[in-house]
Amino acid sequence: MRPARRNAVKLLLFLDVGGSMDPFVAQVEELFSAATAEFRHLDFFYFHNCIYEGVWRDNRRRWAKQSSTAELLRTYGPDYRLIVVGDAAMSPYEILQPGGSVEHMNAEAGALWLQRMTAHWRSAAWINPAPRDHWQWSHSTQLIRDLFADRMYPLTLDGLDAAMRELSRRR
Repeated sequence: MRPARRNAVKLLLFLDVGGSMDPFVAQVEELFSAATAEFRHLDFFYFHNCIYEGVWRDNRRRWAKQSSTAELLRTYGPDYRLIVVGDAAMSPYEILQPGGSVEHMNAEAGALWLQRMTAHWRSAAWINPAPRDHWQWSHSTQLIRDLFADRMYPLTLDGLDAAMRELSRRR
């Protein structure tokens, strides 16, 4: 019997961890497990609330070993597809202001980093595990949705299907 073929699409996954994401850990772990088995070219990184100048590969070592987001933009070509998984629930200041992060002094606003990422990896989607009918009540969710040009999808089978269709489109 031949082994199953793995998808040749190049994929970058960024996962929000901690805080309001805690209730979704099991669901998101299933997504990561399925993606790892499906894609030949897959790298993933963690962040908390919003992506800034540094992300990490190992959540237990997040303060000891970070990867530079600018370096990731230089390392991974525009042929990669970007998926960010997070509930987008945070203070709007964490997105809009330098120094808005709750964990460190970020020199540049999270929105600037998200704009850089979606400009470089034009095939991009944000997967939100929070129920879709809750998105309208969070200003930060609306901000992220706008930064991703309305490419936010629920973590449901239909939502994942729609996200994959979006990532398959030529940009």
